[in-house]
Amino acid sequence: MTDTIDPHILIVDDARDIREPLGQYLRKQGLRTMLAANAVEARKAIEAAAIHLVILDVMMPGEDGLSLCRYLVARGGPPVILLTAMAEDTDRIVGLELGADDYMVKPFNPRELLARIRAVLRRVPPTPPPVPSGRRRFGPWVHDPAGQRIVGEDGAEVALTSGESRLLSIFLDHPQVVLSRSRLLDLLVGREAKPYDRAIDNRVTRLRRKIETDLAEPRLLVTEWGGGYRLAAEVEEAP
Repeated sequence: MTDTIDPHILIVDDARDIREPLGQYLRKQGLRTMLAANAVEARKAIEAAAIHLVILDVMMPGEDGLSLCRYLVARGGPPVILLTAMAEDTDRIVGLELGADDYMVKPFNPRELLARIRAVLRRVPPTPPPVPSGRRRFGPWVHDPAGQRIVGEDGAEVALTSGESRLLSIFLDHPQVVLSRSRLLDLLVGREAKPYDRAIDNRVTRLRRKIETDLAEPRLLVTEWGGGYRLAAEVEEAP
C-alpha cells in the first residue's frame, strides 16, 4: 500500500445507488472512503483530504469523468480507476491515454474492483507530503513567489519573471518527478497548451540561466532524455 495508514479512496459517481453501497463495501474491507456526486464535489474533496486513489465514473452531468481525470493527471494527483458503462474499446482507450491507471465496465463485481484498487496502490510509489507553497528552499536557493525572486545562500537576490516564477513553482510542487513537456505546458497554460509545443524548452533554459551554476551541466533542473525535466533537489519550507 501507499503508506502505513488505511488508504483513502474517493468515489465519484452521480448514481447514489452505486457510490454509497460501494463506499460501504470498501469501508468493510479496511479502506477509508469519501463520496462525491460530481466533479465539483470531487475537486473540493481532493483539496481537503489526502486521497490515495480515485474511483471515477466517466458519464456524469456537468464536467465528465474524462475531463476530471485529465485534470488530476496534469496536477500529479492520485491514481484513477475509471468506471464506464461503455463497452467499446475506443472509450476505454481514451481514458487510459489520458492517464487513468485502470478501468472497469459497469456493472462490475465489487470484489474485482477491490482487487484492482489494491493492485494499483501497490504500483504507486509512496507520495511525500506536500511542501507548503510559500517560500521554499531547494539546493542553494530560496524561492520567494510573492516577490518573484530567488535568494541565494549569500543573500544575493535574482529577479524572476512571472512566467519563470510560475514554472519554478511547478517544479517545486513536484520534486524528483519527471514532468513531460506536454504536462508542463498543461500545468502552465491548461487547455490552451499545444501537445507538441517545444516552447517549454526555451522557458526551462531561461530558468536554468538563473538557478544553475553551469548551464552545460545542470545539477538542479535536469533533462530526462525521452521523458522531460526533473527538479533534482529536495524541497523544504523556508522561514
